Amino acid sequence: MENLYEHDLAGAQFTRPCGGNNGTEGGEARVELAAIPGAGDAFALRDSKNPDAGTLRFTGDELRAIGMTTI
Repeated sequence: MENLYEHDLAGAQFTRPCGGNNGTEGGEARVELAAIPGAGDAFALRDSKNPDAGTLRFTGDELRAIGMTTI
């Protein structure tokens, strides 16, 4: 299995695939999603309010398995 964390995210275009949650303290909470450059069907997720905190990375199959169909 490919290590998705070995790929550089430079040039990745993060978007917000779903609405936010206005009920959180301090404002809206959202995730941002980007295709991982050079990794095929793989994606990085990050916190829109703290994008420098890092990313979680998933294959497209993993995201579709949890019902994420907007990838």
